[in-house]
Amino acid sequence: MACAQILIAQGARVVLIDRASDRLNAVCEDLGDAAKPLVIDVLDGPQVSGMLPQIENLVGPLDIFHANAGAYVGGAAAEGNPDEWDRMLNLNINAAFRSVPAVLPAMIECKTGDIIFTSLVAGVVPVVWEPIYTASKFAVQSLRRCWMTDPKKKWKRRLQTGR
Repeated sequence: MACAQILIAQGARVVLIDRASDRLNAVCEDLGDAAKPLVIDVLDGPQVSGMLPQIENLVGPLDIFHANAGAYVGGAAAEGNPDEWDRMLNLNINAAFRSVPAVLPAMIECKTGDIIFTSLVAGVVPVVWEPIYTASKFAVQSLRRCWMTDPKKKWKRRLQTGR
């Protein structure tokens, strides 16, 4: 929510996405008229693929996309719950994997836009007491780096990592 607050303070209109409509609506209400809710499950491929027109209907052309969906499950590998890790890995990695291709073609066409990933220090430095979470954040960093260095890319976009 802090990123949305900063963007709104700078005059942006923001779309917040979540699958839980009650919580999402409450957050947007707290943020004010510049925040619009969009109920989408970022683990549902067809919903994510179709989100851009919905975003544009709410606020107009997309200038910045912040791939911020994620969850945290810490703990040592010998003590963790693989089912919890699976959900976390799916959310932390696949939300970014699916979201960027859903918005990037429009940014390429408009020749403008920025994409920001939330990764934290766990995507840069191995955090030994939370190896599965760290692996998910390393995956996001790797994805960002690959997209940035793709020799076939047709865009000049900044793909930044938020901390």
